[in-house]
Order: sequence, then C-alpha cells, then structure tokens
Amino acid sequence: MERIFILIQYYSPHHLLSRCTAWLADLKSPKWLISKVIKLFVRVFDVNMEEAAEPDCGRYDSFNAFFTRALREDARPLADADLVCPADGVISQVGDIRANLLLQAKGRLYTTTELLGGDGERAAAFYGGRFATIYLSPRDYHRVHMPLDGRLTATTYIPGRLFSVNGVTARHVDRLFARNERLVCYFDTQAGPMAMVLVGAMIVAGIDTVWGGRSVPPPRRPVTLDFTEPPDAVALERGQEMGRFRLGSTVILLFPENAVSWSERYVAGTPTRLGEELGDLLGGD
Repeated sequence: MERIFILIQYYSPHHLLSRCTAWLADLKSPKWLISKVIKLFVRVFDVNMEEAAEPDCGRYDSFNAFFTRALREDARPLADADLVCPADGVISQVGDIRANLLLQAKGRLYTTTELLGGDGERAAAFYGGRFATIYLSPRDYHRVHMPLDGRLTATTYIPGRLFSVNGVTARHVDRLFARNERLVCYFDTQAGPMAMVLVGAMIVAGIDTVWGGRSVPPPRRPVTLDFTEPPDAVALERGQEMGRFRLGSTVILLFPENAVSWSERYVAGTPTRLGEELGDLLGGD
C-alpha cells in the first residue's frame, strides 16, 4: 500500500490539485456547507477547538479561516528557554548536519545546498551545524512562530514538486524536502544566522508570512528578496508569529556549528507544541 501511495504521488498533477484546493478553501459560500465541512474535519482529525480563540466552528467564513485559526492567548505559554518550538507537530528528525548532509529518514539524506535552492554561499554557513524538522499534521495549529529573537535578512522562494511530507513519503522519496516547493527565511539571531524553511506539500493551498502576506505560490521561478535595508526591515521576537500554512506541511530549522544544542528529550517521532523548550544557545554574537 505504501508503494501504491508513493506511485500515485509521482504521477499526480501536484500543482493543479493544490491550486484547486486553495480555491475551494477560500470559498465563503454556501455558508452551511462550509460549516459542515469544518465540523466534519474537526471530528475526523480530533481537532481541539477549546484552544482556539474562536471555538465555534460556525463562526469561520471559510475553511482557510478555520485552518489558520488563532489560539487563545494562554494556550501556548513560552518556556523559560533560549530556544522554543516554533510550531505544533511532531519532530520528524533532529540532530547534527554532517558536513553538508541532513537526515530525512533512515537511509535517506539530502544536502543543505539542495534545501536552500543551490545557494552554496548561504548553505556554507550551516555546514556542521544543527537542524530540526517539524511535521505539522492536519489536526495541528498551523501558524509558525519564532524560536528566538531574529531580524529578517532575506527570503527565497524555490519552486518544486508538492509531494506529501508525511512519514511514509519521507521514507520513500529521495531528497523530499529539497524537491518540494518551499520558502526559505533567513534571520540574524543571537545564535548567528538561522534559516527557517517552510516546505509546501500536496494540497497545501499556500504559505503566508506576517511581513508579506501570501508568499507561495508566486511565479514559477526562484525569487529572492532582500530585507537588510529599511523600510523593509523586519524584527520579530521569540514566540511571535512569522508565518502560517494553509493546510499542513513541514518546518525545517538550520543553525550554524557550535551555535545551539537541542533538548535531549527530542528524537524522531517526539510530539511537540509551540512554545515548549527546544534547546539552548552555545554561543552567538
């Protein structure tokens, strides 16, 4: 069954399916049908609406409004830690970047350079560093927040496929995260440079950022934007929202060598929640 699932993905019209999903998820009528779809989704995926700022499924005017819902202010307190988890989800992989290699799944590796769209100069900053991959399932809160204070320096949109990013696909598709459409956000932080990679996936209707709104999908070519000079300067605090997925996907964090250490409790498959302790700073500027 896993092989059939992967085979179907290879031959599916990824972008057509995802863009159709985006159109449907933004519809605001018929209201009764949208409410029924949301309630069914909540029941099937066991979504905890008690944590939502608006717990009434009938109050959302579109499926995307529900899916990117805000949480109550007290739902995710920030841990007293240098680094906090940027999202709800499951740790897919966490550990060291072996020279230029990241672990995707057992027996499957990909390079930092590939993940960052072939930008060898930026990738070199993370050689020998540390990475964490967090998978957001359909039931999770889908806004992504800052693990520590940071100043945005650049973003790069990288076009690609839209394979599913669940565990089955990660085990069977080579270089999955380096093949999928993604938005790379570079920050200057106390730990040095940090990259937050927001990876698109099958039926993910879009990726938004707090500074630019809908960032994916733009034109089908790589796009790099510079944020180092005013008036485009963007500074975000630890725990502050930086972006959101319109349907579930994956966040990958990259840090330089000798910059951070991860909490010992994290291994592949560990559930995580926004604001929990992720790790400590080892140095920095």
